[in-house]
Amino acid sequence: MDGSEQRFPVYQTPLHCWIIRLDMLDETELHQLREFFRTQSGAAGTFVFTDPWDSTTYQTCSILEDEMIDTLADESNAKTSLTVRENRS
Repeated sequence: MDGSEQRFPVYQTPLHCWIIRLDMLDETELHQLREFFRTQSGAAGTFVFTDPWDSTTYQTCSILEDEMIDTLADESNAKTSLTVRENRS
């Protein structure tokens, strides 16, 4: 009324983030995961991700890390961890 400016924050929905820990992978599974990581160019790529808890599909997700760190103890005992995040569309 008096001509002063008023602002109200517009809250966006929060982004989702999943930490995926994989243990007891065999060499084939680890190789497939490495190939997926390579084709995504680490954090640069985007892909569709389905939440394993509620089956919701998120259309634009990416891997948070630029480097994949894994451990291969023997042929059927590999482990790694990746963080998947939802991106704003």
